[in-house]
Amino acid sequence: MRVAKIFIFPPNSLILYDLVKREGHTPLGLGEEVSKNLNKPELDSPPMNITPDFPRRGLKWVAIEVPSGVRGRLALMAPLVEEADAAIIVEESEALFGCASCARTNEFLIYLITQKKIPFIKVPYPGNEEEAKVMLSKIRTFLKTLGDKNGNTRNS
Repeated sequence: MRVAKIFIFPPNSLILYDLVKREGHTPLGLGEEVSKNLNKPELDSPPMNITPDFPRRGLKWVAIEVPSGVRGRLALMAPLVEEADAAIIVEESEALFGCASCARTNEFLIYLITQKKIPFIKVPYPGNEEEAKVMLSKIRTFLKTLGDKNGNTRNS
């Protein structure tokens, strides 16, 4: 397999982003998507990070009855899932707190990943240093099964 595009969840995890990049793959996370929109001249309120068009674009994935907050978030993140060759999901992450729209969006993103039928790994959020080492080891092993920069799978 070629260098894989890996969707990271939570999508704002800088640690996962860096780990995927160090393993020779392309991380798909929220930071770059937000920066694309912050650099557009029509965006006049950076704290919002979106334009009024986002809830409309979110209709590609969910019905009009779904709250605009969910649709807007999906307009930003669902295309990353569509682009992904694989995904890393860290469950019960402390970074996943937020409003109801954030929670529903997170659930839907995981649903999209499983429906796409791409390889993914789910690991629990670590509670201590030892659990963190185990989590990172599992993720690195998973990434190695996807191949390296030359398309070769690696063992060890």
